[in-house]
Amino acid sequence: MSKSDKAPYVGIVGLGYVGLPLAREFAEGGANVLGFDVNQQSVERINAGSSPLKHIPNEQVAGMVDTGRFEGTTDMSRLNEPDCLLICVPTPLTENREPDMTYVENTCRTIAENMRKGQLIVLESTTYPGTTRELMLPILEHGSGLTAGEDFFLAYSPEREDPGNKSFRTGTIPKVVGGLNKPSLKMAEQIYSWAIEQLVPVESCEVAEAAKIIENTYRCINIAMVNELKMLFDRMGIDVWSVINAAKTKPFGFQAFYPGPGLGGHCIPIDPFYLTWRARQYGLPTKFIELAGEINTSMPEYVIHRTMEALNSHKKAINGAKILVLGLAYKKDIDDVRESPSLELIERLRDKGAKVSYNDPYIPETWKQRKYDLRMKSKKITANMLKGFDAVLIATDHSHYDYQMITDNAQLVIDTRNACDRLRGTKKKVWKA
Repeated sequence: MSKSDKAPYVGIVGLGYVGLPLAREFAEGGANVLGFDVNQQSVERINAGSSPLKHIPNEQVAGMVDTGRFEGTTDMSRLNEPDCLLICVPTPLTENREPDMTYVENTCRTIAENMRKGQLIVLESTTYPGTTRELMLPILEHGSGLTAGEDFFLAYSPEREDPGNKSFRTGTIPKVVGGLNKPSLKMAEQIYSWAIEQLVPVESCEVAEAAKIIENTYRCINIAMVNELKMLFDRMGIDVWSVINAAKTKPFGFQAFYPGPGLGGHCIPIDPFYLTWRARQYGLPTKFIELAGEINTSMPEYVIHRTMEALNSHKKAINGAKILVLGLAYKKDIDDVRESPSLELIERLRDKGAKVSYNDPYIPETWKQRKYDLRMKSKKITANMLKGFDAVLIATDHSHYDYQMITDNAQLVIDTRNACDRLRGTKKKVWKA
């Protein structure tokens, strides 16, 4: 669909890993953007032209501010100003692994108190099928006194962010869009055309919601399979990475997935549980998906077990051992720690009496989160400091690391990412986990 003649005024609620890249695309596409966030410090930083995210350069944020096409605010009374409001807030899990829709519900209530006729409301946060119609619509209608599909418009368009991916950016990733009705879909397409190169319109909000869930459930299941095979092949004396590298030479019928210390990021560790929760409401247990979740969530414990075995081979106990964890981010070359297995690894190591430090070139210190409050600062890596640790645990394979120098000076390396596979002189020193 071609752009409308008049540039839209776009409101984005939540200026984090989803909202800020989206704001950049709209501003660079010629639209005007009003960004909302509850974090005053973050808003002030963005308005000053500084990026809070590593993979969004400062010059891009400064560019959209300097052109006058972007403004950030914490004033929610201004929600009635934009033509549309794109909701990019967290959708985490509760301790019982059920959807925590608090952020979405509270955001919808705030919007309902301030919205006006003619606005389009779009949820981008990952969620279960039925959220837009069954959860959001009643809150918005009740709080505003307006009728969805007539007085205001409603749609769902799942984010497809992949921080650190140099091959794609928000604007070049095809975007699925589903509307409450045809006018809602049409308006959503017109507005997103200012930021996204290719739109994929679907017949309903539910189809769009389910599409996002299936994308990440697919990855979750396949990662669980290779994680299980990693444990099996290790018992058999076979290197799972060698097996995968051999298998992926087949030009059809196989897609390579790789094992790790656990799942991280906002999507893959969480989305499948949204679907299993929803399935139970329909009386259909999703055993396959739940099993994959169990395998993936068990991987940190497996890494701890391998660490204990490695230390034991050096006649050392984990209780009192000095261990350096390399990498807090959930994947390489980013500063995102959401659901990172490194956080659980550190906590489990501490519980067993280990003295744990960490290094991450992108995360100078930890901060209080929903589940963790590690209160740690990144340690600078030197040859001498490495020699002072009983073991180095590679949890995130940042490109920044000099793995040869690390393995040369470390007493013992536990490698969860196959980062040391091609290094010289590491056979006796490196344990894969």
